[in-house]
Amino acid sequence: MLITGVSTRLGTQLSRRFESDPYFSHVAGVDTRPPRDTLGRLEFIEADIRQPSVMSLLAGTRFDALVHNNILRQPWPGMSPAAAHDTNVIGSLQLLAACERIEGLDTIVVRGSAGIYGSEPAAPQFFTEEMARLYPLRTRFQRDVGEIEDYFATFSHRHPSVTCTMLRYQPAVGPALDTQVTRYLGQPLVPTFLGYDPRLQFVHESDAVEALVAAVKHPVAGAVNVAGAGTIGLTRAIRLAGKRTVPIPAPLFGTTTGAGRRLGVPPLSPDFQRLLQYGRAVDIMRLTEEVGYRPRYSTVEAVQDYVYRAGGAQPEPPAARPRPRSSARS
Repeated sequence: MLITGVSTRLGTQLSRRFESDPYFSHVAGVDTRPPRDTLGRLEFIEADIRQPSVMSLLAGTRFDALVHNNILRQPWPGMSPAAAHDTNVIGSLQLLAACERIEGLDTIVVRGSAGIYGSEPAAPQFFTEEMARLYPLRTRFQRDVGEIEDYFATFSHRHPSVTCTMLRYQPAVGPALDTQVTRYLGQPLVPTFLGYDPRLQFVHESDAVEALVAAVKHPVAGAVNVAGAGTIGLTRAIRLAGKRTVPIPAPLFGTTTGAGRRLGVPPLSPDFQRLLQYGRAVDIMRLTEEVGYRPRYSTVEAVQDYVYRAGGAQPEPPAARPRPRSSARS
């Protein structure tokens, strides 16, 4: 098992999960810095996947499966958009070149993004995996994801013995995460688009990990949506978090929230702003039926659990339970 982006919080969680599973006899992680926590039997490989040297470091190694977890949803603090683009696109391209030299590789699982679908006012109720190019790729991150998916599809076509699974994640929520969603819901006054209450869909952080583990054990070719069942209105999510909304007219939203950064308001990427205006939901039938993983938390339960464990207004934790087979969409 080889994991890229092992120093991220999700990368560390994945490493710990793989280490505890006897199914995986050896676990290695690639990143420019060590994991956040001390891990037991992880072999750490210090490397920058953007550099050609990653090919020589991985040449001749023997791994059955690769998890590509080093795709940035937005630049880290102090990182330029160009550097984030290089990590996403150039890094993925260099990694695939290195995969040509890994002996015995038969599975690649990519932690991609449902952002490939975009957020559109006339979008279908639920996006299926065949709808990725239904609308133009409007943002830089969408174009990055489109390029990454094209690279892996080409690699899969050239190497039919390697199963490439592209997991298209909806935004994750959870008490251990520090993401745009948790920072947004953590504000005392939450900016919203005046006149809009979009349907949102999230995946709980534990389901995000377990879905990836399931995809490694039961890989399927092509794209697979990953999310909790059902949706939640933005207004309800903010109310569950015990916060107040600040409705802003759409033409002024970007300017107003941008100016608020000087007062400590967290930045909102163009993709996230469109999500807050139009929402997005995906069909998870392929995840449940073909990969064989049914998320334990619905979207509403994921928000409730995040709010409760983060010290919010929810009075008691939700009871996570197996989803009935008929609830893959709603």
